[in-house]
Amino acid sequence: MAGLWKLPVLFVCENNLYGMGTSVSRASHNTDFYTRGDKIPGIKMDGNNYFHVKEGFKWAKQYALEHGPLFIELRTYRYHGHSMSDSGTTYRSLEEIKEVRTKRDCIAFVAHTILEKKFASQEELDVHLWRRNSTEK
Repeated sequence: MAGLWKLPVLFVCENNLYGMGTSVSRASHNTDFYTRGDKIPGIKMDGNNYFHVKEGFKWAKQYALEHGPLFIELRTYRYHGHSMSDSGTTYRSLEEIKEVRTKRDCIAFVAHTILEKKFASQEELDVHLWRRNSTEK
């Protein structure tokens, strides 16, 4: 109905690459979820990149207002198991998790960008992080 009536709606799938106890490639014939909309167009965004998501949703909103529904797949990563009974390490390696944390962690990416663009110093980030952590306890 959304496609037929050209409703300005965004359908969002957060794809963290794993289902309960297995990878999506073992549970889905088509792992490019953004292509599954049949007649509704889809796009894929890097869900671990804050700036990509922010700008992508600006564009998506305008697209939906002008053309109708859009399906968005946010590719991200789940660091932990799905539940208390899922350690998350039986179907992926600790090396894989460490590599993603090292190369694609969203918080580290934003911190690196802030420092690279000189929006703040390392000391300013450290003070803010310390304040946030001390108020959460």
